Amino acid sequence: MRRIAIDLALAATAAAFTGVVLTPVPAQAEPQAEPQDAPRAAAAGKDVIANLWSWNWKSIAAECTDVLGPAGYAAVWVAPPAESLSQPQHNWWDIYQPYSYKLSGRFGSESDFTNMTSACNGAGVKVYTDAVINHTAAKTGTGYDGTQIGDKYQPPMYSRGDYNVDVCDRTISNWSDKWEVQNCELLGLPDLKTGSDSVRDKIAGYLNAQIAAGVSGFRVDAAKHMPAGDLEAIVGRLDRTADGSAPFVFHEVYPGSPPSVDEYYGSGKVLDFGYADQLKGAFQGDIAQLTNFGNGLLPAGNSVSFVTNHDTERNGRHLTYKDGDTAVLANVFQLGWKHAAPTVYAGFTFDDPEGSPPADGDGFVTGTDCGSGWYCLDRDPRITGMVGWRSAVGDADVTDKQSPLGNVIGFGRGQAGFVAINNGGDAVTATFTTSMQDGTYCNVLDGCATKVEVSGGKAAIAVPAKGAVAIHTGKTA
Repeated sequence: MRRIAIDLALAATAAAFTGVVLTPVPAQAEPQAEPQDAPRAAAAGKDVIANLWSWNWKSIAAECTDVLGPAGYAAVWVAPPAESLSQPQHNWWDIYQPYSYKLSGRFGSESDFTNMTSACNGAGVKVYTDAVINHTAAKTGTGYDGTQIGDKYQPPMYSRGDYNVDVCDRTISNWSDKWEVQNCELLGLPDLKTGSDSVRDKIAGYLNAQIAAGVSGFRVDAAKHMPAGDLEAIVGRLDRTADGSAPFVFHEVYPGSPPSVDEYYGSGKVLDFGYADQLKGAFQGDIAQLTNFGNGLLPAGNSVSFVTNHDTERNGRHLTYKDGDTAVLANVFQLGWKHAAPTVYAGFTFDDPEGSPPADGDGFVTGTDCGSGWYCLDRDPRITGMVGWRSAVGDADVTDKQSPLGNVIGFGRGQAGFVAINNGGDAVTATFTTSMQDGTYCNVLDGCATKVEVSGGKAAIAVPAKGAVAIHTGKTA
């Protein structure tokens, strides 16, 4: 058997996987109508997803109970639950190399996992997991639950015939060739034959086991490396979730090379990299341009938005926690603007982009400590305030878009609420036009420490440096 020498330490991010120049995603066709039984993220006005990446199951359970549920988050998106590769350096990307489909691994035992889903569901927070189903592990050795692999084409759940090695036994090199992107190996990761009914059944069985354990949806990793029709066949095999709805499925389709994003609308939504691209460009420049935000984005009904994720915070493409208040303000904007379901990312701090999350000597991730090794944006009062604000304004359209000063913007959601954002280094006071009724309203981003008076459709708002103010009709002073 031909083996391809690879060094996955060079592959910190999915962007590095591509080896191509990435460009903003072009505007797509009008959104396709969703079927009557389409998966739903949450009721109208409650659609925010907390991405607690690489948190262990016990920490996520506590966060759902103590923070996410009370704040009004719709769902929590968690790291891959399958047993994965374990190697001495315990790189973060070990978890994207499945060793088995056992729900026991780096983040805890199967009982820890089911306890987490139970706690989150009990708090009114749905659970979405990362689904690594394009491939299995490239490296042989021992997994986090003790599974041993001596041949990368012979993990316990598959045999050599379940892979595309018979049609392509090499790493992807031509990223402009759609066939190669979807049939050859992503940096030596064994490419599953997702066109096979047997493989589809095994993948669906793995995902259905999670649904039985309380999961309500999946973010499909490396979706572009699987034909869209294969994913439709797999998603079509999935069971209903606990509330009777279809699972909420959203795909990672990294832009810049074939296939096209809109091919995947038939089996779920797609993460919009262009959304995060535009936010970085605006918040590192003058946010006045955001009064016309929306051109070139994926259709709202077919997408999920984000500011950063575990890949792009490491390759420099998007804003990260290292950008401080600038990144927080980008999230405030995302939560305020009406578009796709938004995600709020909270991960671990790092100097080495390959490095492990805080873990014990065996690589098992330890409890999240927001003051040491982790950053917990999901619980920042400015963010939880905006999560509640978003629920309060519901489906009201964006109105009253304005930029009264450089690097300062304001916009409303009809009569329901208003947001002012100051991306500059000095505090400002500006007069904004608003559709809100006359009254005195609380700034929900500081717990009503400041108040805003609306009179005759105008509001003079003092906005802190690198700060924001948000008001809505449900919080009057």
